[in-house]
Amino acid sequence: MLCHARAIAHHLIEPYHMSQASLARSSRFYSDPNNYADTQTKVSNWKMFMWLFLAQDGMMFFSMFAAYLALRVGSTNWPVPSEVLGITLTALMTFILICSSVTMVQSIAAIQRGDMRKTRLWLGATILGGLLFLMGQVYEYSHLIGGIGMGMGRHLFDATFFILTSFHGLHVFSGVVYLASVLGKTGRYSSENYTQLEIAGLYWHFVDLVWIILFTLVYLI
Repeated sequence: MLCHARAIAHHLIEPYHMSQASLARSSRFYSDPNNYADTQTKVSNWKMFMWLFLAQDGMMFFSMFAAYLALRVGSTNWPVPSEVLGITLTALMTFILICSSVTMVQSIAAIQRGDMRKTRLWLGATILGGLLFLMGQVYEYSHLIGGIGMGMGRHLFDATFFILTSFHGLHVFSGVVYLASVLGKTGRYSSENYTQLEIAGLYWHFVDLVWIILFTLVYLI
């Protein structure tokens, strides 16, 4: 009877050990249950949430742009932005941010091919582009505040400029942190499982698009 009980116990425990071993082997890559969403839109829940977030964030930005234009049209002494701000440095910052969107696309293309080394390389280049943009913005602020004396209380132009650009800068900083966290987890993704990288790319392209509009409205027009 004792031998029979041991046989039963071995029969019950062995599948458990086998399933644990299988789980350990399969956990090499993170399995996102939303990769293949069974929804009417055929879009993963995480990606849909990001689209909704970007939609409401876009409405916030465009409301701020509308307020800026209303103040500018209604002002009788609005300065010429290019004469006050200069556009050489900002044009370079814009070019860097656009290039960072290209490297983001390359990162996703690399993971689709299963090339993890290039995925990390291109994603790191995207993060570097964001950091360079932020450094350029800090330098620009130091020049405008310490050099020509711009300030929130001096003129409505100054106030709207700092509010719009700093709000966008906060988004860039958040994006750099977000991408860095994704970079730290690239080992969990694969050519069949890269939804989180795509979602981070959506955010970064949004930040790039908003800056192009902001640069046109605030610096060029």
